[in-house]
Amino acid sequence: MDKAKILDHLSSDAATRMSLARLLDQLELCRRRDIPTHSHFLSDGEQKLATQAIAAAGEVKWAFTGGYEGASRQVCCFLPPWMEEGEDLPVSAVEVKLPRDGEKSLSHRDFLGSLMGLGITRDLLGDILVGENTAQVICLPSALPVLLNQWSEVGRYTVSPVEISLASLNPVEENVQKLTETFQSLRFDAVAASAFRIPRAKAASLIAGGRLLLNHLPCTKPDRLLEEGDSLTGKGLGKCRLAKVNGLSRKGRIIVELERYV
Repeated sequence: MDKAKILDHLSSDAATRMSLARLLDQLELCRRRDIPTHSHFLSDGEQKLATQAIAAAGEVKWAFTGGYEGASRQVCCFLPPWMEEGEDLPVSAVEVKLPRDGEKSLSHRDFLGSLMGLGITRDLLGDILVGENTAQVICLPSALPVLLNQWSEVGRYTVSPVEISLASLNPVEENVQKLTETFQSLRFDAVAASAFRIPRAKAASLIAGGRLLLNHLPCTKPDRLLEEGDSLTGKGLGKCRLAKVNGLSRKGRIIVELERYV
């Protein structure tokens, strides 16, 4: 494995290079010592880069897990040949209950902020599932003692975390708005403008400035042609996925189905 070559090819900045370097170190440790290892929690964009890095590094047994099916933030697990996928997952979870009057006043940001205030870094935390009067936090086992013993406040509310099984997790169903649109071509700026209901010139400007992401990674080319399955995200705009390409209309325009997460 030429680690430096892989990092040079995939890294766009120092933070990305460090993240991928840590991932490849765990991969090599698994190979060398024949033991299970794992990465920290990875965002969607980091997962895509991790997949490319692992493919470039050569054959190895691996899998993503985030505690439940469809998790956004996931850990990359490297498995020795003798170990089956799904055994001894390196993921834990805790739950806190809130008073009824606090169910509408606390958001995902409130919970994340309180946890970061304990000195826990984001890469130790997976998804945070906020319900009506509960919140469930997925984390690496190394962060579990801090959550159980030191996490006592969220905003003005007192909380008492308890460890729960992964089977007890209750993912929140996302609200998806489905749209059918037609395009002359599937340019990044054209699809983004339609998906987020903004002028095409503004979409092109956001893309060129790196403020609209394609598949959770920077892409500064407004004329980049999109494909089925691509996702678009932007701060303050949300997320949209090009779910399906349905051929051409009578006027020769491309018919697509978009899924916008609202």
